[in-house]
Amino acid sequence: MSAPPRGEARDPAGAAPLRAALGRLRAALLGLSGWRRAMLAAALGVAATAALPPVFALPLLPVAFTGFLWLLEGTAGVRQAATLGWWFGFGHFATGIYWVGLALLTDPERYGWLAPFAPLGLAAYLAVYPAAAAALARWAGRWPAFAAGTGRVIAFAVAWSAAEWLRGHLFTGFPWNLIATAWTVSPPMMQLAAVFGAYGLGFVTVIAAAIPALLGEEASAKRAWAPVAVAYGLLVLVWAGGAARIALAGPVDSEAMVPETTLRIVQPDVAQNEKWREALRIAHLKRDLALTRQAAALDNPGAGTVFVIWPETAVPFLVGQDASVREAIASVVPPGGLVITGAPRATPPGVAPFRVWNGVVAIDGQGKVVGSYDKFHLVPFGEYLPLRAFIPPGLGLEKLTPGSTDFSAGPGPRTLHLLGLPPVGPLICYEIIFPHAVADESDRPGLFVNVTNDAWFGTSSGPYQHFESARLRAVEEGIPVARAANTGISGVIDPFGRIVARLGLNKEGVIDSPLPRALAEPPYARFGDLMLALLVAAGVGVAAAVRRR
Repeated sequence: MSAPPRGEARDPAGAAPLRAALGRLRAALLGLSGWRRAMLAAALGVAATAALPPVFALPLLPVAFTGFLWLLEGTAGVRQAATLGWWFGFGHFATGIYWVGLALLTDPERYGWLAPFAPLGLAAYLAVYPAAAAALARWAGRWPAFAAGTGRVIAFAVAWSAAEWLRGHLFTGFPWNLIATAWTVSPPMMQLAAVFGAYGLGFVTVIAAAIPALLGEEASAKRAWAPVAVAYGLLVLVWAGGAARIALAGPVDSEAMVPETTLRIVQPDVAQNEKWREALRIAHLKRDLALTRQAAALDNPGAGTVFVIWPETAVPFLVGQDASVREAIASVVPPGGLVITGAPRATPPGVAPFRVWNGVVAIDGQGKVVGSYDKFHLVPFGEYLPLRAFIPPGLGLEKLTPGSTDFSAGPGPRTLHLLGLPPVGPLICYEIIFPHAVADESDRPGLFVNVTNDAWFGTSSGPYQHFESARLRAVEEGIPVARAANTGISGVIDPFGRIVARLGLNKEGVIDSPLPRALAEPPYARFGDLMLALLVAAGVGVAAAVRRR
C-alpha cells in the first residue's frame, strides 16, 4: 500500500469510504438546479423541524444543515442563495407551525376558509429569515476567512443566529422553534443557555450540525476530520459541564425548595369552541371551583400554604367589576393562600375610551384583588388587528379572539409582590417564548407564573413546543416556572429546566408541586444578548485564526 502524499494524513480506520460517499453526495447536490434544488432545500428544512420538539430526531440536524450548506455552495450568487434559503425556511416553518391553522378551525364558519392558507402565509414570511441568513453566508464567502472549510461553516452559523435573533425582535417578534429547543430533550445540554441564551446555544448547534460538510469537500483527511472532532468534542464538553451543574444542584426533589409552600395548578380542559359560549361561561367557572375544592379535600398538613393557579382567561368574567365572581373564587382560596388566575380586565362602565386587557389577577380569601398584571406582548391577529386604521370596514376582518375591541397592551414585564410567595413575574401565553424579555430587570422575580390557553391548537405539536420554550426561559433566567394551561401542558419547571411536576395534554386534573428556589442571576439573565455577541465574536476569531494557519 502506498503512503499518503507528504503533508496529508490518513483517514481514521474505515472512514475513507465514508468520506468518499459524502464526496459523491456533495457532487450530486452541487449538480442540482431549478425546482429539484428548491424541493430538496424544502425537504431539508422539514428534516430540521423533525429534530425539534416533540419529535427530537436529533440525527436529522446534521443531515439538514450539511445538505443545505452543500446546496448553498452550488449557488451562483447572493440572489440564488437567498432563494434557496427561502425554500429551506418554508419547508422548516410550514411543518413547524402547521398548528396555526387549527386555531382558525375553532370558529370554522368565520375563519375555516383561512385554515389552509394562514400557516402557509406565515411560513412564507418566516422563511425570509433563513433566506437572509443564506444570502449573508454567501456574501461573507467573498472574504478568504469565510470562503471555505471551517470559516464557511462559522459564517453560516453566524448568519443563522443573526437571522434567529432578528426573527425574535422585528415586527413584535416570533422566536418560536429556535434551533436550541432541539436540546430540551437533554437537561445537561440546556445548561449552556444560562450563559449564552437560546440564541447562543443555537449558534453552537448549527456549527456542529453543519461541520460534517467538510468531510465531503476537503481533500486532506486531517483538514476534514480535525474540525469535526473539535466541534463534537465541544458538544461533549457542553454536556459534561451541564451534567456537572445539575449534579451540584442535586435531584429535583432535593431541599432546594421553598419550605411549606405548595403550588396547585388546575387544568380544566375546556375545548376552545366552547370556552366563550355565553351559556357555558358559568359552567366553566364552576368546573375550576370544583377541581380546586376536590384537591383541597385531599390536603395533608405537610402541604403548607397552598397557592392555586388557574389558566389564561380561566375566569370568563370581568373580575374587577363582579363582586359575586370574586366571592365565589374566594370560597376556594386555601388558608393564607391565593388564587392566581387569568381573567380579562376592562375600563369601568362609563369611562371612555373603552379598553380591555388580557390579564392575570391574584385574589385572596376575602375576595380582594391583591395583584394584577396585563399582557404586554400581544398576538397579532389573535388579540388585535394590526394596522386596523388602514383596513376598510367592509372587508369584515377581525381579531381571532371574541369581541370587536382590540386588546390593549400592558406596560411590560412586571413583578408582583404577593404575601407568602417569592416575587412573581406573570407571563401570559406566548410571552414566555421571548429570550431576555420575560423579567422586570429592575425587580427580579423569584417565580414565573405562565398562564396560557393552548386549546387553540388542539392535539398538535404546538403545545409541546410551547412547553419546551418555557423550560429554556427557566434556564436562561435561573427562575422556576409554574405553568397553568387550559388543556395542557401544565407543570412546574425548576431553574435548571427540569420538570418537577407535569399534567399532559387534553387531561382534566390538578397537580400539586413544591416550589423550587430561584438561582442567583446567571450570566445570560444579567447581560442578555451581549453574551451571544461575545460568542459570535469568538467564532469569527476562530475562523480568522484557521485561515492564517
